[in-house]
Amino acid sequence: MSKVLVISASPRKGGNSDTLCDEFIRGALSSGHEVTKIRLAEKNINYCSGCGQCFKKGECSQKDDMQEILPLFESADSVVLATPVYFYCMNGQMKTFIDRCCPAYEKLSNKKFYVIVTAAEKAKDTFDETMAAFNGFFRCLDGAEVVKVIRGMGVFRPHEVKTSKAMEMAFLAGEDC
Repeated sequence: MSKVLVISASPRKGGNSDTLCDEFIRGALSSGHEVTKIRLAEKNINYCSGCGQCFKKGECSQKDDMQEILPLFESADSVVLATPVYFYCMNGQMKTFIDRCCPAYEKLSNKKFYVIVTAAEKAKDTFDETMAAFNGFFRCLDGAEVVKVIRGMGVFRPHEVKTSKAMEMAFLAGEDC
């Protein structure tokens, strides 16, 4: 049994990327894993102010919901990062979350990562910029292993992803995490 943290950056509860998170969770629970899901839209997370206190004191100067999330991230074995793709990149909620991981990035080593991305586009290169941004984050984390990228392509309206192959891929990835 492993500890799994699912970070959903979908602004819509039940949106396409959030739905894939739930399917991943269903698979993980069926295999006996312990799962915690965080919806960033329901959290108060401020932008990084660039003050540098995290480097000087090892903690962020801001007191918001990241104080609750970072310990969960530190203790997780596997982490799912899910975002809809806006203008060929991750949405602002996910980028803000990643930026605010700075105080703990040295404690986020040796994690397995699963990435869930959804987009209205069907083009093969739709996720290139999003994955480049995620890979930049992963390069900063010692021992980060990207196990699976689940792509929900050609989905725009809520629930469109439910008829895609991405649903099965999310469930199976959750089972195997």
